[in-house]
Order: sequence, then structure tokens, then C-alpha cells
Amino acid sequence: MVRSAVSPSRYGRRRLRWGRSVRQVVVRWRSLWIMLLAALLLSGCVQYETGIQFSSPHGGTLVQSIRLAEPFSALSGESQTQWFHQLEQRTRALGGRSQSVDDRTLQITIPFSSGQDLETKFNQFFSPTAATDPATADLLGGITSQLHVNQNNALLLVRHRLVYDLDLRSLGLASGEGTVLLNPGALLALKFSLTTPWGARAGATNAIVQREGQTLTWSLQPGQVNHIEAVFWLPSPVGIGGLLIIGLVGLGIYLKEQSETEALV
Repeated sequence: MVRSAVSPSRYGRRRLRWGRSVRQVVVRWRSLWIMLLAALLLSGCVQYETGIQFSSPHGGTLVQSIRLAEPFSALSGESQTQWFHQLEQRTRALGGRSQSVDDRTLQITIPFSSGQDLETKFNQFFSPTAATDPATADLLGGITSQLHVNQNNALLLVRHRLVYDLDLRSLGLASGEGTVLLNPGALLALKFSLTTPWGARAGATNAIVQREGQTLTWSLQPGQVNHIEAVFWLPSPVGIGGLLIIGLVGLGIYLKEQSETEALV
């Protein structure tokens, strides 16, 4: 019985060719492997949710929740502590309060008394000039944010038009040569929500928007300029108060005329 065999030299040449092919594939797709690995390790590192809640015509609260995933918090170290401290200082300066839910989560609540007060406090909190800490410059630097709230009285109601522009093009993970290595969407989960007593109607936007009851939620896109518009109505305290005054005056005149008529009879 004769058995065929591959000579050692021939077998060695096959292994050598196979090894070269594997190395070529690895080198060719090295950038892809790096991106996939980074996405797996860093996915959802920062979850930043900003919500505006109108509880009444007299105002409401600006609520924020910042949560850092464990891989990010483990790598950030002192930078995380300084960033949270900076946010807490800005919150107190605007009459709000902050609460550390755990080592990686910070919740912020800032009250506002009107649409104009909301616009002022919102823009002051997210003003780029407030991010002066070098430890957070890489995360906050270059971000521009602007909120506008326009109000129009319509007798008993007030029409509110909210416009929010957020430039997130500066966010990203770059190499030393300045080339982008990772889509910033894999690092950040940013959301903006609006809650009003009667709900709101979403306007022009380039973000993904979802409705749940009286709340609209936009999923913001890192790496681009986000534009949000919404329209909602609230009762007008001035209009309702004026209507009540007119009603009371009319009732008083009516009762006076009735009493004079009865006196004549």
C-alpha cells in the first residue's frame, strides 16, 4: 500500500504563502479593525439628555441627565470630576440644583419663569465661553449652541415657537495626523426633549424625532449641525385675567341695573 505525502519543503512553502496572505489582509483592513474595536469598547460612552418641561404658563424646568459609561469613566479619571464640578457651578449660578445619582451620573434641574427666562438661562448654561477648563476643552471646545423662544399673544392663548441650533461638528475621535478614526456617533448619545401641557408640533429638523404622549424627543447627530423647531400653545394669564375682569365688571353692571329696576317697581 502506497501513501502519498507532501514533501516538507512543499508543505513549508504553502504555510509561508498562507501566512503572507493573512498578514496582507490584516494590514489592509487594519483601520477597519481599529474602528470596530473602538466602537465595541467605547459605544455609548457619554449619554447626555436635555429636557425642557413647561408645567404651566408661568414656566417650568430645564432638566439634564449626564451619564458616563464605565469604560469612559475609568479612563477619564480627574477630567470627569472636573467636568461635573464645572457643570455644578454653572447650575448654581443659574439658581438650579444638581444631584449625583452615582459616580458616573449627574442630574441637573434649573427652573425658569417664562419663555424668555428659559432662553436666557439655556444659552448661558451652554455658552461656549463657559467651557474654560482645559480638562474638558477636548469635549466641549468648538461646540456652539443657541436657543430662541418666540412668543405671540392670541387673546386667551400664547403661541410659542422654539428654535434650537446645535453645532456638533467639532466632536470626534481623531488621530495625531488629524484624520477621523471613529464616527462620534459611537461615542455619544445625545437627546433633546420638549414636554408641554398640551403637547407640541415638531417643525423643520434634521434630527430623528419621536413622540410619546405630550413629549417630543429628538436624537441629535454628533458631527453635524442639528436644527430643531417646535410650536406649542399655552394659556395666556394676561388674557384670561383680562377676560375675568371684564366678566366681573359686566356682572357688576348687570346686578346694579337689576337692583335699580326692582327699586323702581
